[in-house]
Amino acid sequence: MNRALPFRFLAGRLFELLIVLFGVSIIVFLMIRLIPGDAVAIMLGANTEITPERIAELESRLGLDKPFLIQYFDWILGVFRGDLGTSIWTGRPVAKEIMANIWPTLELTFLSVLFGAVLAIPIGCFMAEARGRAAEVVVRVVAIAGLTIPSFWLGIVLIFLLAKLLPGLALLGYVPFTEDPLGNLQRMVLPVFALSLPMLANLSRLVRSAMLDALSQDYIRTARSKGAGRVRVVYWHALRNALIPFITSVGVATGYLLGGAIVIEQVFAIPGLGQLVLGAIAERNYPLVQSSILVLTFTFVVVNFVVDVLYAVIDPRVTQR
Repeated sequence: MNRALPFRFLAGRLFELLIVLFGVSIIVFLMIRLIPGDAVAIMLGANTEITPERIAELESRLGLDKPFLIQYFDWILGVFRGDLGTSIWTGRPVAKEIMANIWPTLELTFLSVLFGAVLAIPIGCFMAEARGRAAEVVVRVVAIAGLTIPSFWLGIVLIFLLAKLLPGLALLGYVPFTEDPLGNLQRMVLPVFALSLPMLANLSRLVRSAMLDALSQDYIRTARSKGAGRVRVVYWHALRNALIPFITSVGVATGYLLGGAIVIEQVFAIPGLGQLVLGAIAERNYPLVQSSILVLTFTFVVVNFVVDVLYAVIDPRVTQR
């Protein structure tokens, strides 16, 4: 019976994942069609005279003359088959459009999560150990300031500041890591810092609170009474229990970073999904917008699914709830 518990836990999480994706697909499908402006009229207005006959012809060719329900099921069934549709403007498969732009966004998000999560642990542990000291107060004030500074504003300030101090440094644009590793990382430093700072500040404060709670527990006093050293007490006994809320928060923060990356990409001229989605919205490119947001949502829910599994590995009791 106990062996069936992990299976039921995983099956339940997978079912929730599918429900979220289904709900998001409906919301995105409807919301994009509520944006003012008509895709067909915009396309025709760019290169020819708009007439009812031309509008009807193009709507028929693109399938936009069908009822919304039929359009939705045509699209979602195509998604299950691996066909995300065709871009209205370029005529290219949407999957290829997304794949050509998704890597800068994923790299920016991954590096930001890595930077914020890795630094948050030692900073949070330091604040817990140095509670009440002047150094801890300074770090805590800086963390609070990091939560209040908008990422896009910080990015703009950093660009102007470094452009003055280091005018020859490449700050904008994107170079694939496989083509120029050093140039790629050089251009990623500022956007990663700007995007991850709020996450770093929030997670470090979370680690501090969790560590303060863990360090006050009886098992910590027992470990100290047995002669366990400071490093073992803090980074093995206390930190292991403090990581449970930390891991959960990292999963949630990853979703916010995916959304924030779209804005940061505009500030630093990174040709990622943000540029693709915003351009598609302006063009009323329904298939591209729908599928891009669905891919972002899928990435977010998969990350949270992985977080739930890690949570269960660290604390098996969650599989019994």
